Amino acid sequence: MDGPAAFAAVGAGRALPLAGGPAAFSLIRLIENGAVLGILAATEAPADWLAAVDRLAEAPAPFAGLAATPCRPLVMGIVNVTPDSFSDGGLHASHAAAIAAGHAMLAAGADLLDIGGESTRPGADPVTAAEECRRILPVVRALATAGTLSIDTRNAATMALALEAGAEIINDVTALRHDPEARRVVAEARAPVVLMHMPTTDPRSMQAAARYEDPALEVAEYLAGRIAAAEAAGIPRARIAIDPGIGFGKTAAHNLAILDRLPLLLGLGCAVLVGASRKRFIGTLSGQDEAGRRGPGSVGAALAAAARGASILRVHDVAETAQALAVWRACAAGGDPGLA
Repeated sequence: MDGPAAFAAVGAGRALPLAGGPAAFSLIRLIENGAVLGILAATEAPADWLAAVDRLAEAPAPFAGLAATPCRPLVMGIVNVTPDSFSDGGLHASHAAAIAAGHAMLAAGADLLDIGGESTRPGADPVTAAEECRRILPVVRALATAGTLSIDTRNAATMALALEAGAEIINDVTALRHDPEARRVVAEARAPVVLMHMPTTDPRSMQAAARYEDPALEVAEYLAGRIAAAEAAGIPRARIAIDPGIGFGKTAAHNLAILDRLPLLLGLGCAVLVGASRKRFIGTLSGQDEAGRRGPGSVGAALAAAARGASILRVHDVAETAQALAVWRACAAGGDPGLA
């Protein structure tokens, strides 16, 4: 629920705030060992489930010093410094173009930027850490004073050099599995990190591994395990965000099931990032084959994720997403500015 209805339901003791509010939820589904035990009122959870329900109701800690709420998720602009990105066909492959794009995204409303030097589209060939650094480090140095930067990389060497150049966040599509040194680098740098779900550590094989009985639950269980591994390496939960990996080793049906049940991830106590922008399933749903023309569908997916508690939206179309969020927030508040 949103707006005055949510406020009234929480006040009457019939609902709980979702991730700190102002959105709220009134029902919970209890799942144990993959079996659904039942659906209950959120305020009538059994004693041994109260801790899990409390995690759904609590606001996540600010990620990388940036605060977000269900009514105001952070907008992360994507800057691909690659010649073979699925989304823009190398539009920002040059350093000058990537730097200009980053400044434009920040001016358009991006709260942070995600800079990547290796395409991780399905079937993409890997690049060396040296080539990755050649692509991104000049861009990082140029943009580090303008805004908060995240580095999209699987390689520990790239992580270390990018953090030294001024980046603040590590975004690893393999959830720190690909490079055995990655967890140490992140822990020693005390850097915030995004852990993403992907069924393999190689984009060339991930789609062949798209097999799930319950995709939403299996993704949540996987990410719970990766959070535990990160904590064991000295990375506290407060510095972790999680990403269900929309489009990474998943079919359109899997992506939709995960987005629909996104609040499962809120129960893990971390900020939730969703990156659905221009993905193939949006083309499947909209009939638009060209990735660069999937902006409207991408905004629709972003709003669906925001409505389900996402804290961070990773997008190509920053201005369009920021504008849509502003209108969505006003509509969700039901005309009450205090709830927007």
